[in-house]
Formats: sequence, C-alpha cells, structure tokens
Amino acid sequence: MPWLRTILDPEAVNVLDLEKRFGQFVAVDRISFSVRTGEIFGFLGPNGAGKSTTIRMLCGIISPSAGRGHVAGYDIFTQAEAIKQTIGYMSQRFSLYLDMTPFENIRFYLGIYDVPLRFWEERTEEVLKITRLTDVRDRLTRDLPPGWRQRLALGCALLHQPKLLFLDEPTSGVDPITRRHFWEFIKQLTEQGVTVFVTTHYMDEAQHCNRVVMINEGKVVASGSPVNIIREAFPNRPEANLNDAFVKLMTRRTP
Repeated sequence: MPWLRTILDPEAVNVLDLEKRFGQFVAVDRISFSVRTGEIFGFLGPNGAGKSTTIRMLCGIISPSAGRGHVAGYDIFTQAEAIKQTIGYMSQRFSLYLDMTPFENIRFYLGIYDVPLRFWEERTEEVLKITRLTDVRDRLTRDLPPGWRQRLALGCALLHQPKLLFLDEPTSGVDPITRRHFWEFIKQLTEQGVTVFVTTHYMDEAQHCNRVVMINEGKVVASGSPVNIIREAFPNRPEANLNDAFVKLMTRRTP
C-alpha cells in the first residue's frame, strides 16, 4: 500500500493534563501520554472509564475542558478541522449505511473526506482489494457478515490516506478468526508507517500493542509495554498475564 503517508514528527499524539467535564462530572481527569509515530498504541479500560471521550477529543469531535494536546502536529483546541482531515477514525458504533453496497459506501466516504475525483476509481479499487471485498462490492452491506462490515468500515477510514488511525473497539462482536485477520492487517498498516491508536476489551489483542495506557475512572493507572505492565503489577508471578494485570489495576481505587 504505497499510497499511505507517514508522519515525520516522532510523536503522533501528545497530550498533557487533558481534561473533559460534563457539568460537575469529570469524564477525563488530567491525563498525560504520548503516542510514537508508527506504533500500535493501546488505550485500555472498563466501560465508562473515559476511553471514547478521550478519542473523541483527540479526533476533534468534542472540545476538551482543559489541558494541552497535539494530534498529527495539530492543536486539539484550535485546529480540530485539520485533525479531522488528517486522521482516520473507526467509531465504536457501526458507521456504514446498511442499505448501500460496499461500493456505494466507499464512494460516499470519498466525498465526505473530500478526496479529489481523479483519485476515486483508484482508491475504490485499492480499498476493495485490501479489505478482500471485491467480489461482494455490489451486495447490500446489511447482508454481509459482521466481520466483513468491520473490514469495510476500516477501509472507508483509510480512503483519504490518513497518517494516524483511531480504532474504537474495532473487533467487538466478531469471531476469533476475523479478529486475527484484522490484527494482521493492522500490523501491515504500521509497517507502511501508519500510527494506530486502538481501544479494545480483549487483552489478547492488547498484547499486539507496542505500548498501552490503562485508564480507570478518568485517570491513567498504568502505562508502558504489555510486558512491563504485567511485571509491575505482579513482580513475583511470572505466570501472570495482561488480563490479570488489567483486573488488578481496574479494581484498585484511583486516588
């Protein structure tokens, strides 16, 4: 996939004391972290921990209440529209039109991302090929298996050749084989220089990440490589895994 661009900045994402309030409720509580260019970065936490709210701030969908941050070199407070045009975003909620075909969904998102018309045919064929959906391009999306729809949603997020890809629980509800193929494709993207920021509830998937941040009750409770997080949580248990560490950290009260 030679058309995928890379980021020259060594940090694709950098946030400091990022906060989001909804009235008196603090959804994200002064978190700080960075994402290196070209890595798979995992953002983990239970439901309601603040993961999706954080992603929506980073993607320019909602405004932060306080803090600082840059995504792909753009300020999250003042350059939200530039961020939207630079990144790819696959939301937790299914974002495709079920009464349209894969071909029609792709053409719709080419327009949404304002891709020049002269590239439409090329990009359409590329995405159908990399998602392995060429043979079903004219079937209604509602008739496709869930895993195939997920591939199509990911393909649509890549149409404008993003530097940075946000995936919010991308394999939720799909079978283990499809999950494995999905992660193989994610690794291929990073080999082309794309940075992937992903949330997941599957700890076996999180093992694919170069680094992870764990968040609970709006606060960061752990960060580092999966191996290091396990070691810090269970220094005397060599048989412990990331799921064990996750459970321990999520049940510990945050200060």
